[in-house]
This record gives sequence, structure tokens and C-alpha cells, in this order.
Amino acid sequence: MPARLSPQPEDPEPTMEAESVSRKSHKKSKKEKRKHSEKSEHKKAKHRENGEFDEGESELKPPKAKKHKSEDHEDRDASRSRKSEKNGVVRESKQETAPRSSDDSSQYSEGEIEEELTPEQKEGAFSNFRISQETIELLKERGVTYLFPIQARTFNYIYDGNDCVAQARTGTGKTFSFAIPLVEKLQSEAVDRRRNRPPKVLVLTPTRELAIQVAKDFKDVTKKLSVSCFYGGTAYVGQMDSIRNGIDILVGTPGRIRDHLQNMKIDLSKLKHVVLDEVDQMLDMGFAEQVEDILKVAYKKDSKDNPQTLLFSATCPAWVYQVAKKYMRAQYKQVDLIGKRTQRAATTVEHLAIACHWTQRAAVIGDVIQVYSGSHGRTIIFCETKKEVNELVMNNSIKQDAQCLHGDIPQKQREITLKGFRDGSFEVLVATDVAARGLDIPEVDLVIQGCPPKDVDSYIHRSGRTGRAGRTGICICFYQKMEEGHLRFLEHKAGLTFKRVGVPTAADVVEASCKDAIRSLDSIPAAAIEHFRPAAESLIEQRGALQALAAALAHISGARSIEQRSLLSSDAGYTTMILACSIEIHSLNYAVRGLKEQLGENVENKVKRMQFLKGKMGVCFDVPEDCLEALKGSWQDTRRWQLTVATKLPELEEDRHDGGSRYRNRSFTRGGGRGFSRNQNGRSMKRNFNRVFNW
Repeated sequence: MPARLSPQPEDPEPTMEAESVSRKSHKKSKKEKRKHSEKSEHKKAKHRENGEFDEGESELKPPKAKKHKSEDHEDRDASRSRKSEKNGVVRESKQETAPRSSDDSSQYSEGEIEEELTPEQKEGAFSNFRISQETIELLKERGVTYLFPIQARTFNYIYDGNDCVAQARTGTGKTFSFAIPLVEKLQSEAVDRRRNRPPKVLVLTPTRELAIQVAKDFKDVTKKLSVSCFYGGTAYVGQMDSIRNGIDILVGTPGRIRDHLQNMKIDLSKLKHVVLDEVDQMLDMGFAEQVEDILKVAYKKDSKDNPQTLLFSATCPAWVYQVAKKYMRAQYKQVDLIGKRTQRAATTVEHLAIACHWTQRAAVIGDVIQVYSGSHGRTIIFCETKKEVNELVMNNSIKQDAQCLHGDIPQKQREITLKGFRDGSFEVLVATDVAARGLDIPEVDLVIQGCPPKDVDSYIHRSGRTGRAGRTGICICFYQKMEEGHLRFLEHKAGLTFKRVGVPTAADVVEASCKDAIRSLDSIPAAAIEHFRPAAESLIEQRGALQALAAALAHISGARSIEQRSLLSSDAGYTTMILACSIEIHSLNYAVRGLKEQLGENVENKVKRMQFLKGKMGVCFDVPEDCLEALKGSWQDTRRWQLTVATKLPELEEDRHDGGSRYRNRSFTRGGGRGFSRNQNGRSMKRNFNRVFNW
């Protein structure tokens, strides 16, 4: 814990006259409030002179924060803003003072410090760790003002040379967990500037994209050390130049690193630190043999001089720990911020599930993006195969600009695609699992999974592409009814609960499209509008103001036709209805009989996918859209029954066939039969009402 900071009211600096006057009258008077703004600006200027972080100069673009209504409430608003700050990424407006390090925090009273810093910030304060001022300044340029929990827990272990296995949720800053202490360790020693010097740190990653990102994170926290990144799909020439110039930190994929070893181009015998990032995926993807070939160069059996070994991942199955024993010392440290009983997925992500047949999925995804992300948000869609990625990215239902990312795309194009997505050049990225691990793409609002993944680790990593660095996000998983059991398996293993929701309704799509269209209108400069005034006046005369404006909004939103879909199955052309009952229903046939009393015997041919509501105080079912008005016109609510059109998917009983067997084996004749009716020849014939339950 950081040392408590005490106020120093009796020792003001002689050159800061205004500040000393303020301290003598420390009581909250009106005079002090008037001088508060002047003092804040003076302190900001002092921070800039000392090279300290300033909000307006940060390269990281933080999410928008709420504006302060008045200066009198500045301290209170700053406190609330910092309480919402997560993982060290600053989310405050420019009006607030810059985050304070331990050096200048003594200018404030102890009560003020206690109010502004959360326990997480106190534990991760830079002053608690062996971090140089130069590195602190570089971290502040990235918007990091304290160490994240996983970084605070592992820093001393790594700096002191202990082997370590660390597990934390996605988006919590695992890369900096090993990057910061390793950089500080190397920089505290005599820096070697010789050419052809072998690397001291080796970081292995399962994918090329993750290798590029990890190398960038290292470069962001050091200006003295040489950081190189080797991966396949690129020319050897540039990598050979790096080897000749000398490398301190080498990041790469196992395949390319092994190529250099086999060609005797690189020396790994002097390694001091080895990091396996996303270790479970790397060993599970078939890289185990390549990793073995690389590490046997630096490791000697039972030698005390073996490199420090660090294993990091959001998911560490039991077999990973067995593999770790082969390379790690017996007394290795284990840091697990997830545990066995807690939720393994990111807690900042809302997990939704939509029932949808695979034939309807492409069309539904377009509506889901429009409602949950909009035309200006960022969305990542994960598919199981490269073929699905290629087909979906070309589908016209996705109105936003979309590009694809998978293993068959040349490496150079993959890098261009990722850079464009980060920069906001397009809004939708359709990808295989090549983009699921470790990639830190800022401000991803929505992640869509076309079907439940085969294993829980894949779901955790995919969903972890949103809700990063303290932001909130949404992950939507499409599933077919036959996959309901697999969805429950994911819930159990990942420690989360899916919220079952229906596909966006036509009203939802229209509302979201209108908001996007209006937002687009706000971005048009006034000078450009003047050129279109004559055409607008002519259009209003021809069609009327309301009709012309509605057509313009529809055109801007890209909406040509909006289909009504079932909330139960996502099928087009169906409307979901709710039949509420004043008493608990024990059989679905009771609800169908209530419908028949007013709507006639033929209603059973129109009702589909009937299910109990949660608590069995009614049922939910689909009817064809063209029959909706006729049903509503013929129906009259009673004290027992109330029929409404569902605007969102209600909570349902888990077993949709509960009571169905009784329903299918009984007739609906009054008086209750034995489930048989007479045909014209007088023979008994068992009645079948399966169509009401069919999916």
C-alpha cells in the first residue's frame, strides 16, 4: 500500500504566493472557490514543465466523459470520474487536472487524496514499484496512470527473477504485466550497444497479429532497448538487418523464430527471460514441437542458469501447468485473478444469445449490427471457417463497410486491414479466430459469434475483444435450438449467464436507423446545405415536407425493406404474440383451447412454436404476419386471457416441451376425451397437434 500523504500547509514555496494565501485560508470560502480555477491552471503548467502527463497531450483517445456543469463541483466530479476509471486508462475531460504521481500529490490534503483514489489505484500507484521516472512518463503518454491489478500482482515476482504463471481476464493488461518489469530489469543493468548482440528477452506468441501488438507495447515503454518482431509472411531481409544491428527484446511466432535458428542466423543461448504469451493456444495449435526446438537451445536440464520463464493467458487449462513444469523452476509463482468459481469472461461485457436458424443468420446479423452498434460503432464478427467469413463479408444485409481477416489473406494485407479497423476506416471486421487472441482494438462496441464455439476458451477470448480497458461492451452469440445444450455448457464452464433476447423488431431497426441518419445530418457543414436549398424547396412542393423528409431519412439509413421477424426463432414473416393468463397454466392445450374459444378451430394451423412464459402464467407463440390483423380484430381480452404483440422476447420456461406430451395426446373436445376423435367411418383416430410446437 502506498504511504499516506500528509498535508503541508506551513511550508509553502516562496515563489507561489497565490498558493500560500490559499493555504492560510483553507476553509471552503467563496474567495477560495474563485481562485480554484487559477490554481488548477498554474499546477497544470507546472506539470508540463516537469514533463508530466497532461490530458490534452495524450496520444490515446479516451472515450468521451461527462462534462462538468460548474467549477464548484469540480472535485466531486473528478472523484466520480476516477471511480469509473478502469485499468489505468484515463477517461476524464480536459477540464480536470492531470493525474498526479506520488511526487506532486503532497500539494493536496490527505482527505482529498483519499476521496479521489480508489483502492485499485492506491495498490497500483507507481511509487509502490521499482519503475523509473522515464518509464512512468512513457506510460502516462499511453494514458496509464497506475498499474492494473494483474500488473501489480506480478511486478515484483518478475522483477526479482521468479518464474511465473499468470492468468487474468481478457482486456486487463497482461502484456504490460511482463513488459514493464522486464524493461526496468534490463535498463537497470549496463546497456549493451554492441552490434550482433544476441537477445536477452524472447516473447513467443501464437499469431502474427499478436506478435506485432506485443512488440509495439514494448516499444511504447522503452526508448533505450532494441525491440524486434519476427513472424512469417514477411521478407527475411529486414529481420536479418535487425540481427546484425543487435537485439535486446525479440518478439515473434514460433515458426519464423525456428527458421532463423535452423539457418544459424540467430543466437538464443544468451537468453535471460522467456515469455510464452497465450500459452494454451500456442501449445494447442500444434506449436509445441516448434517451441520445444526453440527453448532447448537456451535451457539445460536442472541448470540454475536457465532463463526466467513466464507463462501468460486468460485461459490456463490443467495440462498447461504440466507442460510448464518442464521449463520452469520447482518454486514458480502462480497468480490467478480468475479462480475456479468466479466468472472467467470479462465482467465488463454483457452476454446475449439469439435463437436463429443458420439460413436466416446473415440477414439477421445486419439488423443486429444496426441496433446494437449502429453505423458509427465498431463490430467484430467471428465465424468458424474461412468460407463463412468470405460469404458473410459479401452479404448485402450488412450496410456498414466490412472487411475480412483470416489465414488465407497475405500477411501484408492482414496488417493493412487491422490498421484500417483500428483507425476507423471501416466499421465491421469479419474474422476467424486469428483475431480472437490478445488483439487490443480500442472501442469495439459489439462482438458477434455466428454460432457457439467448440470450446469455452474460444468464447472467452472472442468475447474479450470488447469491454476492454474499463469500457463496456456487448457479445451476442447466435445459436440454433439444437445447440441450446451447448450454450448451457458454455454458461457453466465460463461462469456466465446468457440473456436470451429476440431478434431486433422492425420498430427497433427503424429507430436505430433514424438515429444514425440524424447523426449523419449533424455532420454536414452549413455551407454545403445552402447549395441544396432550391432542390429541397422543390421537393417539399412536390411531395410535402413530411413525406420528403421521411424518404430522405430512409435513403440515408440505407433501409429499403424492413422485415418483421419472430422473436422466438428469427424467421422472417412471423410475429410473436403473448397470451397472458390470470392463473398458472399446467398444460399448453389449455392455452390453445383459450385461443379457439374466440378465434375458431383453424387458429391451431396458424400458431407455431408455442412455449410457456416464465412461471407458466401464460404462453408465447408465433403467427404469420399476414394473419396478425385478423387475429387482433377477432380477439377480445377477458378477465382470464389477455393477448398482446410482443415487443421483446419475454422470459421463457427452459423446457419448451413441458406439458407438450399431454397436449399432443388429448383432444380439445369439451368434457375431455381420451385423446381420440371419430372420423366419418366411425373409427378412432389419434389427433396430432405437433405443428403448434414445431420449430
